Amino acid sequence: MPDAICFGELLIDFVPTVTGVSLIEAPAFQKAPGGAPANVAVGLSKLGVSSGFLGKVGEDAFGHFLAQTLEKEGVDISELRYSQQARTMLAFVSLRADGERDFMFYRHPSADMLYAPEEVPESYIRQAKAFHFGSISLISEPSRSATLRAVEIAVQAGLLVSYDPNLRLNLWESAEAARQGLLLGWPYASLIKVSAEELAFLSGHALGEQPALSELRAAAHAIWHAGLELLVVTLGAQGSAWITRQGAGLAPGFSVKPVDTTGAGDGFVAGLLHGVLSQPSAWHDPQALPGICRFANAVGALTTTQRGAIPALPDRRQVQHFMEQQP
Repeated sequence: MPDAICFGELLIDFVPTVTGVSLIEAPAFQKAPGGAPANVAVGLSKLGVSSGFLGKVGEDAFGHFLAQTLEKEGVDISELRYSQQARTMLAFVSLRADGERDFMFYRHPSADMLYAPEEVPESYIRQAKAFHFGSISLISEPSRSATLRAVEIAVQAGLLVSYDPNLRLNLWESAEAARQGLLLGWPYASLIKVSAEELAFLSGHALGEQPALSELRAAAHAIWHAGLELLVVTLGAQGSAWITRQGAGLAPGFSVKPVDTTGAGDGFVAGLLHGVLSQPSAWHDPQALPGICRFANAVGALTTTQRGAIPALPDRRQVQHFMEQQP
């Protein structure tokens, strides 16, 4: 049975074959498996952590392609659900010259939105060590109730609960609906990963392009909750900042030439969870956190050097070799 379970969306990203063009200008697209929680599940498996995925895809060619992809990558899909009522979610991704993205989603509805609370496998979750989820499944019912049901089981079972409030404003009715929706998952998590943009959005604290550690810490503590042990803010090429109740610090990033940043944050989460699961007593330790975050930075950086999310996620050997080559 898997040590880490990831819950949420599993989809197809259609990524342009050339960079720096809009969706209108793109001449062709490359099919790439994705979905933030699924990316994390694959990232963990590649790093040597046994992982499982909970979610729903369509009973269609894309759904079976995604299931085969996860299984090939060593992710347990024994509890993956298939929908006869809706098809697998698709996302078309426009890549700017700097590798950043714009998304256009096809989910009206998609299969992942129909995952229901009664489909959540309680015993499967309870046997794990960690449970990771994102915010896309919190957008609408019944997947919202299913997500909260799964997280409640994980909390009751004493699992390490990890949350990624993934901000996709175009999927919500309004910015305020997005903020309230993202905060729904916040109180359950002992570990949270956010970008600086997401932290500013959720906390209401304005943050510049290169925010100081003190600014990040103030914003984080404005929305801290009693069960939160560690919040990590990704800062792109700058690296990441870790924040606990007692302290905070920076882990420097790595210089790479980005091709596609899709999945970089998910790769980072996989690296982070690999660290805290490998060193259960160290992830609260200010002396160990810089190294854990540095490793996660390397995973995220390497993920940007290829197109697509799952195809670009590195294994542990690649990460270690990459880090050894750095000055």
